[in-house]
Amino acid sequence: ARGIQRTAVRQAHHKYEPNFHDKYGNMILIGGAVVFTAVWGYVLTRAGVEWGLSPVGRVTPKEWKE
Repeated sequence: ARGIQRTAVRQAHHKYEPNFHDKYGNMILIGGAVVFTAVWGYVLTRAGVEWGLSPVGRVTPKEWKE
């Protein structure tokens, strides 16, 4: 019990030091969001996808095979 008490007292007097996430967490999050946006922006603009949502005029019936 005394060991736990000493540890608690030591931690109470210990200064808070920022860890990796405190230092760089927001930067990594923002960087990831930028990369995500850039990659998807490239894919959506360069992939040659036709964005017309109406199938009218594009869907044609196939020839019937027996």
